[in-house]
Amino acid sequence: MKPLLAPLSTYRLQFNRNFTFSQAAELVPYLAELGISHCYASPYLRARPGSMHGYDMVDHHQLNPEIGTLEEYDKFVAALHQHGMGQILDIVPNHMGIMGSDNAWWLDVLENGETSAYADFFDIDWYPLKEELQGKVLVPVLGDQYGTILDRAELRLTFDKEKGEFSIHYFRHRFPVNPREYPRILSYGLEALLSRLDAASGDLLELQSLISAFNHLPGREETAAEKRSERLRDKEIHKRRLAELCARSGAITHFLVQAVERINGNAGDPASFDPLHELIKAQAYRLAYWRVAADDINYRRFFDVNDLAALRQENENVFNQSHEFVLQLLREGKINGLRIDHPDGLYNPQQYFERLQCDGDSSVGEDRGAKRHYIVAEKILASEEKLPADWPIHGTTGYTFSNLVNGLFVDSAAERKMDQVYRLFIGEHTDFKELVYECKKLVMDRSLNSELNVMANHLSRIALADRHTCDFTLKSLRDALSEIVACFPVYRTYVTEQHVSASDRAYINEAVSCAKAKSTAAESSVYDFIGEILLTSRLEGRPQFYQRSVKHFAMRFQQYTSALMAKGLEDTSFYRYNRLISLNEVGGDPLLFGITPEEFHRKMEHLERVWPNEMVATSTHDSKRSEDVRARINVLSEMPLAWHRHVRDWRKLNRDKKTLCGEIQAPTANDEYLFYQTLIGVWPFGTGNKGPDEDFIKRICDFMRKATREAKENTNWANPNQDYELAVSRFVKPVLESKEFRDSFLPFQRKTAYFGMLNSLSQTLIKLTAPGVPDFYQGNELWEFSLVDPDNRRPVDYRARHQGLQLLKTRFESSRQLTAQRARELAQNMEDGQIKLYALWKMLGLRNQRPELFREGEYIPLRVTGEKANHVLAFARKAADKVSITAVPRLCAELLGGKLNIFGSREIWGDTRIELLPAVETRFENLLTGELIEPERHGNTETVPLTRLFANFPGALLISALSLRGLTLPKDIYEISSKQHREALRHPAMESGASAAGC
Repeated sequence: MKPLLAPLSTYRLQFNRNFTFSQAAELVPYLAELGISHCYASPYLRARPGSMHGYDMVDHHQLNPEIGTLEEYDKFVAALHQHGMGQILDIVPNHMGIMGSDNAWWLDVLENGETSAYADFFDIDWYPLKEELQGKVLVPVLGDQYGTILDRAELRLTFDKEKGEFSIHYFRHRFPVNPREYPRILSYGLEALLSRLDAASGDLLELQSLISAFNHLPGREETAAEKRSERLRDKEIHKRRLAELCARSGAITHFLVQAVERINGNAGDPASFDPLHELIKAQAYRLAYWRVAADDINYRRFFDVNDLAALRQENENVFNQSHEFVLQLLREGKINGLRIDHPDGLYNPQQYFERLQCDGDSSVGEDRGAKRHYIVAEKILASEEKLPADWPIHGTTGYTFSNLVNGLFVDSAAERKMDQVYRLFIGEHTDFKELVYECKKLVMDRSLNSELNVMANHLSRIALADRHTCDFTLKSLRDALSEIVACFPVYRTYVTEQHVSASDRAYINEAVSCAKAKSTAAESSVYDFIGEILLTSRLEGRPQFYQRSVKHFAMRFQQYTSALMAKGLEDTSFYRYNRLISLNEVGGDPLLFGITPEEFHRKMEHLERVWPNEMVATSTHDSKRSEDVRARINVLSEMPLAWHRHVRDWRKLNRDKKTLCGEIQAPTANDEYLFYQTLIGVWPFGTGNKGPDEDFIKRICDFMRKATREAKENTNWANPNQDYELAVSRFVKPVLESKEFRDSFLPFQRKTAYFGMLNSLSQTLIKLTAPGVPDFYQGNELWEFSLVDPDNRRPVDYRARHQGLQLLKTRFESSRQLTAQRARELAQNMEDGQIKLYALWKMLGLRNQRPELFREGEYIPLRVTGEKANHVLAFARKAADKVSITAVPRLCAELLGGKLNIFGSREIWGDTRIELLPAVETRFENLLTGELIEPERHGNTETVPLTRLFANFPGALLISALSLRGLTLPKDIYEISSKQHREALRHPAMESGASAAGC
């Protein structure tokens, strides 16, 4: 097996009908010129029509036709290979898009119920406690109460004469009729047909034969293998016969059309809908008002999204059918790795990853843990939580790194002051941990109640099976279960049938102890019982059915806690707790108010040892705010008193723009605090003192509407408070248009924007040289001030970016002697973003020319001494005789005393210096400025003073001077790397274990 080569860098592209394979192919030369090794593609298998993200897939075996044809896809792949690039594909194993009329698997389940070939593909509880749902699936799709919808004639029976099929339609949604119930329709008003046709008519006899044939199909409750096969075979035969009959007999077709019309009833005559109602009642589904989903839904969803149904990837047949096409693309070398969306939704993630690495081959034995493909998982970790070491993957998709590097630019010393500013503005103290607990309880009650009921019923059956626990009531079990889930400290554990890890045991015990402490119940032994069940510790000497039930419950419980944490923390608490919103990020902890360089070094050393090829990101499609927005907002932590004065003044200025909405002023103080921080982060460059354009105002209004709905305090998605939302919009627009407000706001915002650029540049340099695979979200090679989706899916101006790169190459390649001067000019004019693009271009080029240094190089923290040591992060990467040194400034607003000048004067840096490694090259070149750096002797140590290092550029990357020759021309780098890897990427018969290398 060829050695697997991880990407050297990735660039995320969001595919949809507005960004296609053909457009991506045109972009490839630019990405290659920039130095990107792999395109990182959003899901592009067939999704629901109009999907802008691809996570609502409906067919695992086809490309999305809105994105392009197979021929256009192949041209995109060929363009990548021609430029020595590879591709990572984002796939969605946890769920599929349902409803509508385009998911063949789901439609088959609706038609055939438990006898469907796909009945066990979806995670459906076919026998819930509610009797009317037994043997059925609840479909919460209606816009009003079922009876109201029926009486309004919005549910319509239809007949497809070409296919011989009957369906019930509700606008764009199709619900197939159970073929066993076709005789209700085929014989409706049959007496009239008998009076018109000769009793010996062949067509009439065929119709009567079909009525009998459909009647004799095995029922949808007959799940024995032979009965299921008989039904699935014969129903299609009978449908074809019906279609053929209609094709040759106009009289039969006319009769069936009239029968359908009569069954459909007449608006204004409720009794006329009785036949349609009886037909619907006889189906394998119950059509229901969408609001009942929270309490009654009996299929597992992606979080609380009704039209995304969970798949059972633990079922090997499901895995094989849903991954056949993707694994084919891997074997053919058209893709070179996978990003796995939401693995916490899977029943057994480790088993899933092993199957992926084995290409679905269950015959692979002890080598199941081998890493044949480059795979990263979208796993969200708590601050000290570790990714399971036995997962055969290469790490996560970068949320952990994103929050770590962001924390470097938050001033920990200001936490108490920022607490006070927030408390004074909103008028109350907020306990974040208690807030998360309350939000999780809220989400359980409003959105995920039905899933909790399913688990409580399962737990009750386990309790009843043992005489020592049979007195636990369903209510006591449900109450205790809800408390344990609300107290759970991480997204989920990974208990399996074979193993409970020490960390999982600790998390479960912590949740049970917390829940017991919060409980007001007189009897607490129910908590101990549930804890034992979750730890699978009550199994010895128990019957096999009991053991299976306990293990299944423990593993299903894990899927629920992950969904609840995501909805309660990310999608609720993060929109309520606004102390410093740059910390409210996916995978982040708002209570972790900044980190020290020493803490960062410790985390990076662990990353280099354990997950050296993990993705490291700073912006993703899931980010609440882009990296450049967070970089600006972080600056507030360095100037809490100035922030307090300004935000207090703005509230006074804008008080008259608020509206009384019920008993509260809209927006509330908390929402207003969020609004001002948001403006600090996203205000565009180049507006002068003019008001923002209409597009910007709309973006802010849209964001505030989404943020307030997610917070679920004064409005929400299920029951929007239109008055409150309108009041917030009526506040936002006049504030943004107010010259008086802008005169106060803009001078302060410009200062934070300047230091935000320095923060962003520093975190970019760190990302490009730290352990891991640096990932860049589309458009973020220049300053990008985006908010949460859909704002971060706006079109990217790639023409401007390509032209900017061409300009940089022309300026810097024309004369190397002027590199330092040109770099200084970029630093003096940062607002156009060219400085960020320049850093990417230079440093991606270095990664491509020295891949072993960044793939395998040791991470070595460097000691910084002197009066401003706290304002510098420095580290080295070392592989054999190759060394790089990264040094960046941090907390620059405090460092510079608010002055907008970062350059390395002695007044700024004083005696601050970086101590170098012993016995390494003593002459360096700064890749970013072209300057030769001669270390100075300081005592017994070689050092580099910061006054020299940052003289022309706010950051440095030092490389051994001799080894650097030829590195500053990315064109040469590209040609070398392309020659080395193009054939491997193009070759369709490459060994299954060999992922394409990239540049």
